[in-house]
Amino acid sequence: MNLLENIHSVWHIIGRNKIRSFLTMLGIIIGVMSVIIVMSVGAGAQSLILNQVKSMGSNLIGILPGKADEKGPPASVMGIVVTTLTDDDIKALVKEIPYFIAGNGYVRGTDTVTRNDQQVDTNFTGVNAEYIEVEDAKVAVGRFFSEEEEKTNSRVAVLGYEVAKELFLDENPVGQQIKIKKSYFTVVGVMIKRGVSGMQNQDNQIFIPLTTAQKLLLGINHISFARLKVDNAENVESAVAQTKDVLRERHDIENPENDDFSVRSMAQGVEAITKITDALTMFLVAVAAIALVVGGVGIMNIMLAAVQERTREIGLRKAVGAKNKNIITQFLIESIMITSLGGIIGIILGILISYLVAKVAQGLGYDWEFVVSTGAVFLGCFVSVGVGLTFGIIPARKASRLDPIEALRYE
Repeated sequence: MNLLENIHSVWHIIGRNKIRSFLTMLGIIIGVMSVIIVMSVGAGAQSLILNQVKSMGSNLIGILPGKADEKGPPASVMGIVVTTLTDDDIKALVKEIPYFIAGNGYVRGTDTVTRNDQQVDTNFTGVNAEYIEVEDAKVAVGRFFSEEEEKTNSRVAVLGYEVAKELFLDENPVGQQIKIKKSYFTVVGVMIKRGVSGMQNQDNQIFIPLTTAQKLLLGINHISFARLKVDNAENVESAVAQTKDVLRERHDIENPENDDFSVRSMAQGVEAITKITDALTMFLVAVAAIALVVGGVGIMNIMLAAVQERTREIGLRKAVGAKNKNIITQFLIESIMITSLGGIIGIILGILISYLVAKVAQGLGYDWEFVVSTGAVFLGCFVSVGVGLTFGIIPARKASRLDPIEALRYE
């Protein structure tokens, strides 16, 4: 029996047992679909994060408290509170390093903010007066607070676009008061609508002077992180090197191994994020691949049951001259066809679901790219055929070893 005849025979067998064939495919469908979805959604999420970081500009450097390996994140990113970085450090950097044109320290908190009978659960962010220049942000109504207001711990606030709408509806918020924790703040401005930037919804925030946030609301002296703006992207590397030198001198650190801070340019941040997201995606793909193994085991079990059911058929074929290799070929083709069909269905479903995820994310305003690499599709096809070969060989060999006389007597 040649290959085409084998394929035609196997197709007839699959069609004759549609429900069993579909249930056999189901594990492969779910496994391949999961791999495609994980790889596509992982690539989309990576594009979202990288686009957010890149949107902040190539002439920014970030400083986080806590030492970090060059290839990994600092401890503060993992949720560990590190208090080694202060606003005085940032002011000293701007003063001593000529490449910096502005610098801003950040602290953040959450609270239910009220205005008369209106209230909203939101974030408040303590920043410097230079926040506007560092972030290239603009005020739509009113003004941003001044350096003098920052120095005097003034209780003034600038609202994000969404917060202003929720608290004041169509009223002008400027000059009115809001309550954060137990303190009243006077609204001096409203930011323009900015959306998501730097992985943070800028419209769902309230900006207050850094010193006010530290002393009045949070009771701390350190900052969570800082961003500094370099005059030219070509000077970023020099600015990073000098920043490290200045901070080591201020923190009395002689050995770089003992650094209690981490300084990264946006380019370094993009590289680190890419490595982390790639590793995470590969891990999730490995987890999704477990479904393929489970599906393969299911195929082997069902094919073994098929050998039992078709014992007389196998005996008859061997009695009329079929060789062991012919029996092996038939069962392997059957296994490969079932897994290949499951793989194709899984690929199609995976692409459709990934497309829906991308569209939903885009509808929510995220810069999410729909990505399905040819590598993911080829991987799905290759794995399907591989699973069919791997888990089909045992039933095929068992079928080929049946004694034709004993098989013909089988009831």
